[in-house]
Amino acid sequence: MTKPSVKICCISSKAEALTAIKYGASAIGLVGEMPSGPGVIDDKLIYEIARIVPPSVATFLLTSETRADDIIAHHRRVQTTTIQIVDKIQLDQYQRLRDELPGVKLVQVIHVIDHNSVKEAIEVAAFVDAILLDSGNPNLKVKELGGTGRTHNWDLSREIREKIDIPLFLAGGINKENVKQVIAYVKPFGIDLCSSVRTNGHLDETKLAAFFSEID
Repeated sequence: MTKPSVKICCISSKAEALTAIKYGASAIGLVGEMPSGPGVIDDKLIYEIARIVPPSVATFLLTSETRADDIIAHHRRVQTTTIQIVDKIQLDQYQRLRDELPGVKLVQVIHVIDHNSVKEAIEVAAFVDAILLDSGNPNLKVKELGGTGRTHNWDLSREIREKIDIPLFLAGGINKENVKQVIAYVKPFGIDLCSSVRTNGHLDETKLAAFFSEID
C-alpha cells in the first residue's frame, strides 16, 4: 500500500493544527464561511493558524466564494498556501486566480453525485493543481459543500483518478475501518478527514493515532 498524503480538515485552533501535524498531517484545512457544515472559523483565526504552520505542511483555505475577485480577496485576508474551492466556478475565473495569486495552489472540489461529476472533473483538471472529491451536494436549497461524513460512489472516484493527470484527494466518510480499502481501490494521492477524527466537534488524538497507524 502506498501511503497517501493526509489532510486534516476543519481545524479550529492553533492547538488542533499542531496536534494534526504531530500525528502526520501533510496539510490542514481551514474552513471559511459556508452555507452549512462543520468547522467554520473566522478569517482572522485562519490567518493566525496559517502563520504557525511549518513550511513543509500545506494550509488550505476552504472558500465558498464563486467569483475570482471574491476568492482573491478572501485569500488575501488569510494568506494560506492553497485555496480549496468548494463550489463550482466558471472556467474563465481560474486564469484570473493564477494571474493575481502566483504561487498559490488551486484545488477544486468535485462533489461526486453521478457520471456528470466525472465529466466535470476532467474539464476542470486542466485549470487547477489538484482535484478533491467529496460527498456534498451543491444542488440543494441549502448547499452541502463538505463535511458530510458520507461516502460516495468510489467507482466514480476511481474513474476520475484514471482520467486525470493531476493529484486527486479523496474525502467523504473515510475512517480507520475503510481507509485501506479506499487506498487500494481508488489509489488517491491524498486522503482528507474531518468528522472521523473528531469527538464532540474536537480533534481526538486517540482517533488520529488509530487512523495513522492504519496507513503506516
